[in-house]
Amino acid sequence: MEQDQLKEEITRLKREKGAVVFAHNYQPAEIQYIADVVGDSLELSRLAAQAEARLIIFAGVYFMAETAKILAPDKKVVIPEPQAGCPMADQASQTDLIEMKKKFPGRKVISYVNTTAGVKAETDICCTSANAVKLVNSLPDEEIIFVPDRNLASYVRLKTGKRIIAWNGYCPVHEEIRVTHLLEAKASHPEAEIWAHPECRPEVLELADRVLSTGQMINEARKTAAGEIIIATETGLLHRLGQDNP
Repeated sequence: MEQDQLKEEITRLKREKGAVVFAHNYQPAEIQYIADVVGDSLELSRLAAQAEARLIIFAGVYFMAETAKILAPDKKVVIPEPQAGCPMADQASQTDLIEMKKKFPGRKVISYVNTTAGVKAETDICCTSANAVKLVNSLPDEEIIFVPDRNLASYVRLKTGKRIIAWNGYCPVHEEIRVTHLLEAKASHPEAEIWAHPECRPEVLELADRVLSTGQMINEARKTAAGEIIIATETGLLHRLGQDNP
């Protein structure tokens, strides 16, 4: 079936079922093409709570659908692929976090939104990559448990000067982005700015001109005077950036 025909059939089914399709920025172009809304995980979850539709089809990973259900308990949230997981979220369990809290009693826990509902239940504050530094700075505490991304924790430590007890988790995609990759891209595009996601390794962030969340990359791309940008994050975001900035 051709893509336009497939979209027409999906549109018919959405109308019949009273559903909307939400797709994460990292989804392949063909999924974004048929989605009603494309965005980052927390943005989509908030929009799910505001949506008039009673059925939310969430094209993303499991923790995203969980978060949408937490914020929209009156709606039915369906994930097309139940086995779609986030390797980083899977590296932190509720049981292990409870044990860590016993080792560091009295410390507040800040968990990245990229965590399971069980981990969020043991969390004092849930953050995004865009507001993690601001949230940590807002706390009077000088020592904080940060779950689950060690690279984002390192970035927060650098920007706040606070003692961060970091969970030893990471995003496999961002972990694989190396300085050599950026230097090679820079050699081919010497005038380009480097924008890196804070889940990248510290040495990658040090080389970047700007450290931005995916949402910030999308917003800043609309305003920047830069003619070329080297993007250090998941390749799925390139489709969204291309659509917004032809």
